[in-house]
Amino acid sequence: MKCYIVFFKKNAGEMVKASTQPKTRARPIGFGRRVYKFFKNVGLLGFSKRNNIYGVHPLIISTAYIILTLLLAAISRKVVKLIFGDSESLVKQILLEFIATLELCAACFELIIVADNWGVGAYALYLFLLTIWWSLKWEDASACPYAPLEQVFEGSKNVKTALLIVISQVLAALVTFRYVQVLWALELTETHQGKAYEDCTADLQVDMITGAIIEAVATCLCRLVSRTLSETEARLSTVFDAFFGTAMVVLAFNFSGGYFNPALATSLKLGCEGNDFVEHMVVYWLGATIGSLISVFISRTEWFQNKIQNLKPKEKEE
Repeated sequence: MKCYIVFFKKNAGEMVKASTQPKTRARPIGFGRRVYKFFKNVGLLGFSKRNNIYGVHPLIISTAYIILTLLLAAISRKVVKLIFGDSESLVKQILLEFIATLELCAACFELIIVADNWGVGAYALYLFLLTIWWSLKWEDASACPYAPLEQVFEGSKNVKTALLIVISQVLAALVTFRYVQVLWALELTETHQGKAYEDCTADLQVDMITGAIIEAVATCLCRLVSRTLSETEARLSTVFDAFFGTAMVVLAFNFSGGYFNPALATSLKLGCEGNDFVEHMVVYWLGATIGSLISVFISRTEWFQNKIQNLKPKEKEE
């Protein structure tokens, strides 16, 4: 039986009963539960477990997919380099371009999910960080068809080699969605539900000629900035280049989509509702390529070279 003590409240003089039965101690919260509670409070967990695996924030899943893609590409590059060593063979170049293009396109497929659900700001941040990563890891690979064409124009690469590289980039761009589709079909998060088999829509929000001009001008500016930073050996050139490129993408985002890369545009948007084949080729292939070749022409002018010389750090006189 429970034992009670009778006592009076000071203010009301009301008699109440209080149990003298010893209170049971609350179980201490385990470490795992503390961690879960912390991540739930900061918004990383606590989402619907029915639509998100373990209730994880969908952005974490998108980030994990991107990191997985970068990891697989890094391993693939190491394998190619182990096989071919320091050789500069054409097969090695083609394989590295194929890997880089697939890595680029796969990551950007996931960036579509990021942009659709968390806005252009989140998209820009991810793209900025990814661009820095690729600049550090790709070495001579470009994952962009107009890069070997620039080299042909400059006389540093023959037409046959450039054509084979472009073919490898296009093939990588076309097969990328099969890899992405496998990840999306898992539907680990609500933001991926139905995406694996959903019809895509074009990003071009202006007429064909205007879209081509936007892609051409932005591509030209990006290439000129990249050349300037490279030739002047500016400090933090990789960061500045990534920032400028990302800024151009954001500016063009609501007009042409801001691709500035024919292979990337083909991988993500070829055949999507809203553009026919001709529009796609004119805007994303012809526009970007013309912009790229114009940048080569400008970079070889005396005016541009003088600007480069003025921007180079002055050597200290002994």
